[in-house]
Amino acid sequence: MARDRFTLVGRETSCHVYEGDGTRPIREEDVRVKYRGQRVEFPEEVGGWRHAIEEEERRNEALGLPHRWNNDRFAVERIVVTRNHLAEEPVVTLTLQDADYYDFLTTSLNLERKQKNGLTLREQYLEGEDPADAPAWMNCSFGINVALETGKDGKMLFSRRSAHVAGPNSSRWNSSANEGMARQHDLPKDGGPISLHAVARRALYEELAVHATDELDVELLGFGLDLSNHQWAGFFRAVLPDLDEETMRLRWTRGITDKWEHDRFEFVPADPDSVLGFIADEPPERWTPCAPALFYLALVRGAVRRAGNDHSARFEVEAAEQRVIEARGL
Repeated sequence: MARDRFTLVGRETSCHVYEGDGTRPIREEDVRVKYRGQRVEFPEEVGGWRHAIEEEERRNEALGLPHRWNNDRFAVERIVVTRNHLAEEPVVTLTLQDADYYDFLTTSLNLERKQKNGLTLREQYLEGEDPADAPAWMNCSFGINVALETGKDGKMLFSRRSAHVAGPNSSRWNSSANEGMARQHDLPKDGGPISLHAVARRALYEELAVHATDELDVELLGFGLDLSNHQWAGFFRAVLPDLDEETMRLRWTRGITDKWEHDRFEFVPADPDSVLGFIADEPPERWTPCAPALFYLALVRGAVRRAGNDHSARFEVEAAEQRVIEARGL
């Protein structure tokens, strides 16, 4: 089954918007994360690829060479979206298993590698079948992506991934903050449920120095699937009512936990014409696959809220997109 691809300012991306249109958030209490402490199991041949990756990284570490360290992650077993019986609000059940970073590398680095059966992983599991139903061992990455607005001066923040970040998205414009879910940080020690909203707040703290004492309005808008790299994503919009660009840039000069993850920040007026214009003015290859979808959903949510929760306000964003397209001859 082929999944449709999100298109913005005349450009088709490789992002599939799995749930959400930006008009309404998914309430925190309606996100049910089920964790099964069972490790993903690779087919024998693919398991051999993982073993080779682990051995190479260990050799590099022993020789004092650059290497990738392993950490505990989650694998997505399934995502199920339903509606409640009252207002038909979305209800999401996310089931997770145990995985680690080397598991993720095993598939992400080898999507085009032929197996003994003559098929690549992409051909067998992502093109020959519905990619949203791929086995858990193919889904060893779930990222939280946040579009952040500064409420005091009304700006949207774009962050460019550093060249030092491993993977296909280095040196590309991305969400304001992006964080992969990790068992060490996101699995509550008291046995309580995993919270995607808590991961979003962690991402803002570690990458943008947004502290727990800062007033923050954060909403989950939906879920996406990066079809080119096969990575799941949760889309959040966050607003800092009391902060502006100047305050945040000054704060960053005094240190950020994960300062190395980004090498450039751009604050753009948060109105649809300005945000979509910025996206259109940067070449498509400079964007991560799902960033345009995230910022579009954030624009729609902002328009709906300003209109007193009138969902038809989403068409203000559609109209702005047409203006951007016409002005640039796209």
